[in-house]
Amino acid sequence: MSTTTQPMQLTPLAPTISTLTGRSTTTDRAPARTPATAAAASAAASDGATAAATAGARTGTSTRDPVRIAARLSPLLGLGISIALVWWGLQTGVLQSLENLQAFITSLGAWGPVAFLIASTASVIFPIVPGGLLVIAGPVLFGPVEGTVYNFVAVSTGSLLNFLIARHVGLALIERIFPAKTVEKFLGWTRSNHFTRAFALAIALPVAPDDLLCYIAGTTRMRWRTFVLIILLCKPWALIAYGLGVSALILRYLPW
Repeated sequence: MSTTTQPMQLTPLAPTISTLTGRSTTTDRAPARTPATAAAASAAASDGATAAATAGARTGTSTRDPVRIAARLSPLLGLGISIALVWWGLQTGVLQSLENLQAFITSLGAWGPVAFLIASTASVIFPIVPGGLLVIAGPVLFGPVEGTVYNFVAVSTGSLLNFLIARHVGLALIERIFPAKTVEKFLGWTRSNHFTRAFALAIALPVAPDDLLCYIAGTTRMRWRTFVLIILLCKPWALIAYGLGVSALILRYLPW
């Protein structure tokens, strides 16, 4: 009796292992990068790192910028100085009546107007004390005519210096002193063909931030002669309307 031996058929191991482990033996592989793709990815990563480093450097620089810090703290400093002066005036009796205040200013002689002119001019260039308060104080301290003249000299001098500073420094200083949104808002005016007219109207009306506008005008192609004429011809109207008008109301209703 002959026995016929049939060859054993071996089952492939891969399906068996797949069945036992529940994992597929087929591996999904990402397509290989071409040299161009790798270079592009490397460049993008490098640019991202550079941008992040630059942003970090700018943030750190703006945080430690002494000019920016001074601009942010100057209103608080001005408020503190104003409170101290009011407290001193009440304690010494200078602010108890208008006659006492004007007598104190007269006792200073020439130093009274000089100090007022310096403070008013400085407030236009770097607003430690709001310039509007000093414009109101001029007619109160020195009388309507003399006070308005002092206001005109101080504000005009500060405005001309703002234009001169911006003409040599540019936007670098302006963006460090004033808020970025405010600067961008008024920079939009310079893109108009009627910027000179709009600037003259803003200088004549006591509602616009004249100090910032004079800085911005210095960054444009406006001629020095045009700027001087606008300041000399338009600024008096704003000073008369604001300085004399508000000071007259204060003197009328303030219990002095």
